[in-house]
Amino acid sequence: MQKLVKDFMNKYNLRTNEQTRYVDLVSEVGELGKEILNGTSYGTKEYVHTPDASGELGDCMFSLLALCCEMGVDAAEALQQALAKYEARFAQKGSIGS
Repeated sequence: MQKLVKDFMNKYNLRTNEQTRYVDLVSEVGELGKEILNGTSYGTKEYVHTPDASGELGDCMFSLLALCCEMGVDAAEALQQALAKYEARFAQKGSIGS
């Protein structure tokens, strides 16, 4: 997936710096949060998934993978390292929390 994002960024000349990519990611996560709030009527009912939430998740994934590209981080490797860390925590503490 990261290569797909990198190729897309190169095709449309969307390269930028890490700081801009980070702010974009935070913005997209905020938009996802807004969709989740809408899906719960601001916490007054149980969450109902909306098609817009799926689109916002896609935007978040794009932004995160784009940030990885700009930072020179292999997203798959970073995920494997995180899973190994969580696995060790779970084995040690019974949960993945820090």
